Amino acid sequence: MVRRPSLIDGSDNTDEPHRRHPLAGWARGPQPPTGGLGERSELWSTVVAHRPASNGATAAVRCARKGGGIENGAAGVLDPPLPPPLSFRLKQLALGKRPSTQGSFTLILLLHLLSSSQKPCARRHHFVCIFFDLGHREEEMGSMDDYPRKPSQSQSQSPMRSKLKILLLLVSTNLLSIYLFSGSSSRINWLPPAAHLWDSGALLRELNETQGLLSASQADVVLLSRRLSTTNTLLETLLTDIGQTRRDEAADQDLEGWAHQLTGELKLAVGPHKLPLGYTPNLGSDELYPTLGTACRRYQEELTQYMSYEVGGECPSDEAFAQRLMLKGCEPLPRRRCHPKSPVGYVEPTPFPESLWSIPPDASITWDAYTCKNYACLVHRKMEKGSYDCKDCFDLSGREKDRWLYDNGELDYGIDEVLAAKHGSVRIGLDIGGGTGSFAARMRERNVTIVTSTMNFDGPFNNFIASRGLLPLHISVAHRLPFFDNTLDIVHSMHVLSNWIPDAMLEFALFDIYRVLRPGGLFWLDHFFCLGTQLNATYVPVFERIGFKKLRWSAGRKLDRGLEKNEWYLSALLEKPTT
Repeated sequence: MVRRPSLIDGSDNTDEPHRRHPLAGWARGPQPPTGGLGERSELWSTVVAHRPASNGATAAVRCARKGGGIENGAAGVLDPPLPPPLSFRLKQLALGKRPSTQGSFTLILLLHLLSSSQKPCARRHHFVCIFFDLGHREEEMGSMDDYPRKPSQSQSQSPMRSKLKILLLLVSTNLLSIYLFSGSSSRINWLPPAAHLWDSGALLRELNETQGLLSASQADVVLLSRRLSTTNTLLETLLTDIGQTRRDEAADQDLEGWAHQLTGELKLAVGPHKLPLGYTPNLGSDELYPTLGTACRRYQEELTQYMSYEVGGECPSDEAFAQRLMLKGCEPLPRRRCHPKSPVGYVEPTPFPESLWSIPPDASITWDAYTCKNYACLVHRKMEKGSYDCKDCFDLSGREKDRWLYDNGELDYGIDEVLAAKHGSVRIGLDIGGGTGSFAARMRERNVTIVTSTMNFDGPFNNFIASRGLLPLHISVAHRLPFFDNTLDIVHSMHVLSNWIPDAMLEFALFDIYRVLRPGGLFWLDHFFCLGTQLNATYVPVFERIGFKKLRWSAGRKLDRGLEKNEWYLSALLEKPTT
């Protein structure tokens, strides 16, 4: 009897004759080289378990472990060796002495390999186990007549069913292998504690490195979150400010600069109003805005009071109140739909030219706004204590009678000498801050028409000028001159344009005078008051910047308040260049 090689212990069994199985050589695989473990670069451990033909099944396992080792250096020996119980059962399975299913045999090998802590397959680059169920050897691998066979129910099964079993077993075992060797440790917690599917030290180091990276990343995330929070807060603040600014702008646009919503007569007076014929190219709009001083919007309450009246009735007696609004910059004032109070017992004015030097009747004006209630009071005010604007202007028989008639060659210029400089070409002009209109009266006597601008500072200056048959203009010195460019022959100013006006406003006023004068027109600066330290340092450069040509220039000390005051007067006759 030929002894069959044992695939379990490596010995030959001569008790059972056999014919070598066609897969026996393949199952054993290449013979590992002998010698020490250190001499082997690649070692193969091959296990073949063969069940006798009595049950019609043969199982083979080939386990390739790259870089592994084989104890005893012999093929067919498990590395590490099977425990005695498993070795005994596996041997019986191979000899066909113990019935078993393919699954139990496969599980024995698989559990043993997984439970090994000395040389785990997972430590190598790859671990491949392929399980084969040969089924009916006669159908799959050819004839095996030399083996004794026992009747089996599987022989009566159809080839298709056997193939399905083989396929099912192959799929299930491979799925189990994939699950065990690719899953996390938590998925195989049922395995013995000794099983190691990877290098624990390397894994621990990788876990520590990963934890460090995660900690650093978490710190970066926290910092980034704080920065994002700060940025978000700043953006919210910015958006809030922008929204508030836009709301304020919208409110300003809706109110057009007014502090509160306009109502009543004020709203109607300031407009705008739609043009009945629609758009006109002359305005470039279909709306018309009434003229109103820009500063009026700063004094809405006072302006509302000024515009409070009965429409079509008598206007309030508020001349002084209205003039204060003008001096604050609310100039011009809005128009009103009411009637000014008329004087009681009105008397017709004195005929011209006698009216130029006569005191008008008291019944010609309304005295409600003034301290004096008649002209006699105003004429004698020059003898009263206190300071009044143009204190002796209403006394036409006093200094007013002789003003500008004589030229002393110094500060006092004579009208005739000034007019002679232009050889009779002076016809119309303006007197800025002309008091009661005496300069206009003297020029009127020489057939020159002068408009006199003045304010009513506790006296009816405008009414008095009109009573003399002259033209008054009720505007402040801050008002733009209501004349077109290059139209006037002469502009005169006495005392009003002085150092009490801010330098910038004074320069604007002087440029405005230059604007309304025709080329060759005259600017008569009469007794301009300033300090000695201001004359050359401030005002002389201003006149030079404007560009007037000097015809006469006189400076002298003002001594009525003492020499130590260092107060000066400047008189000058300036000409606008013709080119």
